[in-house]
Amino acid sequence: MAFKFLAILALVSVVSGGVLPVQQVYHAAPAVATYAHAPVAVAHAQPVLAKATEEYDPHPQYKFAYDVQDSLSGDSKSQVEERDGDVVHGEYSLIDSDGFKRIVQYTSDPVNGFNAVVNRVPLDHVKTVVKTVAPVAVAAAPIPVAYHQHH
Repeated sequence: MAFKFLAILALVSVVSGGVLPVQQVYHAAPAVATYAHAPVAVAHAQPVLAKATEEYDPHPQYKFAYDVQDSLSGDSKSQVEERDGDVVHGEYSLIDSDGFKRIVQYTSDPVNGFNAVVNRVPLDHVKTVVKTVAPVAVAAAPIPVAYHQHH
């Protein structure tokens, strides 16, 4: 118990001696703030540097396309898109897991908004594989016999 009392007394004497500040003071100026007993340096935040604004293109234009045909995995997909100002036209396709090719043709403009037409085309080269399973032989279980004991 005496040790706790001495530890608290030592802490109080350190704080009152000015070694540890009682409270922190935040203000913009001066560069060094003084407390009642000891000077303490105050760090100031560096000014935030703003990035120069990028140029705005009032009439953006681009064209891009990609095509993936992987015979090893069977992955097949493609996309084509073209933009001229606020009008976008494009098409993409992919092979669904059920053997159909999904083709999506889309447009977007300020008057009509976004519109898409989705078509599904069956693929002839994708064949459904059906495995035949041999029937499992089932052994007949013996019929239980009731035993009665006579006393």
